[in-house]
Amino acid sequence: MVPDPTAVAAEVAERMAAAIDGAVAEHGVATVAFSGGATPAPMLRALSQRPLPWDSVHVFQVDERLAPDGHPDRNATMLRAELLDRVGAQAHLMPVTAEDLQQAAGDYAALLADLAGGVLDVVHLGLGPDGHTASLVPGDPVLHVTDRDVALTGEYQGRRRMTLTYPALDRARLLVWEIVGDDKADAVRSLVDQGDVPAGGVSQARAVLVTDQAAAIGDRQNA
Repeated sequence: MVPDPTAVAAEVAERMAAAIDGAVAEHGVATVAFSGGATPAPMLRALSQRPLPWDSVHVFQVDERLAPDGHPDRNATMLRAELLDRVGAQAHLMPVTAEDLQQAAGDYAALLADLAGGVLDVVHLGLGPDGHTASLVPGDPVLHVTDRDVALTGEYQGRRRMTLTYPALDRARLLVWEIVGDDKADAVRSLVDQGDVPAGGVSQARAVLVTDQAAAIGDRQNA
């Protein structure tokens, strides 16, 4: 646990940077996937200022809303503004404007397999008050997808989404959760307990949880 959202952003940026540096040192490239929402913007700005070997970094998305390029609903819009336009990383954005979305999801999974061997070095995750992470949302059939790394959801908060699935998340070498706000406290408890919320279905074997005091759960916090 750290005191406030500013400290959370700094801690998460530090952990992401260390994982990226370590992956490049170990096998020449780093593969990283970022979540969207409002929370990651300060962390992405902090990360963009790190003197990392960005030309050896492949950036993927954890999930994306089906919306036009440049739309404020798109996670890619923030990702570009706060990170990609500032560094020389190789960006691989989810093809959510494709005519054939099922094919596009399959193509993105194939790209993950090609560039990351299906195993991302580090994945940034957030947590919703309803216990969702990525676009693995309560009640959606995507929660039962086990044969694909990328899938499409039904409508959630006004948009369908493309998302990494449990198998893709569970194979990652490191998961870094960034969670702020007292509205997340119950969801954090369920996450740690691997309870009956979507986030609880993600393996915690290689995970780091970073929260602020508002979202923390006392001495059970592991960050």
